[in-house]
Amino acid sequence: MVTARLSRAGLLRRGVAGSAVLLASGSAVSALAGSATAATIPDNDLAYVRLLIGAELLTADFQTQARASGKLSKASASLVKRMLADEQAHYSGLANLLTLAGQTPASADDINFAYPKGSFDSEASVLKLAATLENLALGAYLGAVENVETPQWRLPIGQIAANEAQHVSALASASGRSPIGRAFAPSLPIATVSAALDTYES
Repeated sequence: MVTARLSRAGLLRRGVAGSAVLLASGSAVSALAGSATAATIPDNDLAYVRLLIGAELLTADFQTQARASGKLSKASASLVKRMLADEQAHYSGLANLLTLAGQTPASADDINFAYPKGSFDSEASVLKLAATLENLALGAYLGAVENVETPQWRLPIGQIAANEAQHVSALASASGRSPIGRAFAPSLPIATVSAALDTYES
């Protein structure tokens, strides 16, 4: 997602020291990340978390617009509301990881999103794109689980991946499909996720 202030490449590379502290109160993220300082975090790990933050900002933006579309049934609206709360918690946790590592996380003000024409025309179209985005997020998190080297980051990333898998399952059920997917969900490389996210830039 590209704006005048932040490009996709900038999102991955940005390493500006941050002063704000975003707390994921009561979460495993705060407890596990405390000893992971900027000096101990590989650049690749920082890039992964920046990318995951981008994915969370995208899914949260989409879910906000989906709720405002007026096209969702009561059950689907409730599902999307719960997913949005999860995405916001994920964002806070990931932002906390970056902040504790001396980085400044991207925020919703840094990135503009756009969606394919017709994305919010019906409940079916909303749920279809929601499933696409959640599968992308799940693949991104599994890629991070596979590749992130910082021990303190693996558990919170894995926990979020488990929650994203729940989202994928719930959306499948809401669309009349089987809630149980592949036995081995695909892990997506960082470049693949970045390219996919680029398709939603405005």
